[in-house]
Amino acid sequence: MSGADLGAEESAAQLRAAVERLADGFESLPSADARSVDSGEIRRILDETASRLHDNFPYFHPLYAGQMLKPPHPVARLAYALSLWINPNNHALDGGRASSAMEREAVAALATMFGWDTHLGHLCGGGTMANLEALWVARELHPGAVVVASSQAHYTHSRISAVLGMPFEPVECDRRGRMDADALEARLARGGVGTIVATLGTTATGSVDPLPEILGLARLHGARVHADAAYGGYFTLAGNLEPPARRAFDAIGQADSIVIDPHKHGLQPYGCGCVLFRDPSVGRFYKHDSPYTYFSSAELHLGEISLECSRPGASAVALWATQRLFPLMRGGTFARGLEASREAARALHADLAADARWTPAFEPELDIVVWAVREKTPAESSARARRVFREAAKRDLHLALAELPGVFFGLDTERVTCLRSVLMKPEHREWEPRIRQILAEACDAAR
Repeated sequence: MSGADLGAEESAAQLRAAVERLADGFESLPSADARSVDSGEIRRILDETASRLHDNFPYFHPLYAGQMLKPPHPVARLAYALSLWINPNNHALDGGRASSAMEREAVAALATMFGWDTHLGHLCGGGTMANLEALWVARELHPGAVVVASSQAHYTHSRISAVLGMPFEPVECDRRGRMDADALEARLARGGVGTIVATLGTTATGSVDPLPEILGLARLHGARVHADAAYGGYFTLAGNLEPPARRAFDAIGQADSIVIDPHKHGLQPYGCGCVLFRDPSVGRFYKHDSPYTYFSSAELHLGEISLECSRPGASAVALWATQRLFPLMRGGTFARGLEASREAARALHADLAADARWTPAFEPELDIVVWAVREKTPAESSARARRVFREAAKRDLHLALAELPGVFFGLDTERVTCLRSVLMKPEHREWEPRIRQILAEACDAAR
């Protein structure tokens, strides 16, 4: 699904037809003098641009499995491009009438996916901005209180806390990269914690924090729970999760706020993040006066519930169109794509575990696999992992390197350099044997 493409000619034809249909809606306007356009010069510059873009890894291809890069679906690309003929701004309603309505509908569908009938939420530039808004609201509700997150949570939480002037403390993880509930309980018992960040899909390993236990502890100690599901949020639709992850996603609707990134598993162009609040009354913290942008409508403006001001309506249009094609439902086409990615990760993990050249970490909970190279010492393992990384790239397989705790691999060392693969394209299920073959060749060449 993610790698499906219409091809250049078909995409151009689809876009041309849609642009013509869009123009029909404004045909009653009097003609205006068009600005002079040098099509030859534009063609020259676009050719130059295309050549410059060759200096990229093939992020769209299944042999790219390094970072969290998934190609937008053709409908998202075309809807995004179509909206640029209008170039709406989803700050004030006057600047993006249709796209604002589409954003509300698209965000409501995300909230419904998590079981929320009522919510407050909007799109934003990505997970960092979305998490900033969630922690900003948490600060307003618990001024001066500590924010805690697992030691494997994204570094953005500690950095955002510093920006917001909030004390931040990490909580120890277990051997599977998940927040340790006992360590959290001990920290809560000391008092002063206002917000617990539960990560549902860590960036490094895809580990899922034990959300039911976290929620129970939060209730006992009066803390707020923010679910950072920027990466893993859509897996709530997957039908092939193991029980611990399934329980966590089943409980996500009990969190106070949720972040999810449609530009990761949601088939959207960068950047498209989303922040959701279970209690719509937190909108009171966003209240402001701006008469020069809110002069023609009494309706709620998205700019009144967002820290960002100007925001691309194109992101909302693309997400809305994609969700029209792929409704967010268990058992649907979109959900089956997630399940395929998870099957690919499980297959790769099993193959690595059966190969004496590798030492994989724990079985993946989502679709990220991490493994070390089996060597006599951690230092030798780290050095060879870096060589395997380079040799794999020579064979067009692009992975990532990660510095992770040695305990994840049963190693008696603080940290080790390992290899990491993000199998987020459904096509990875079919490409897993080829990936495994290239890995074996790269490992042997790295000797």
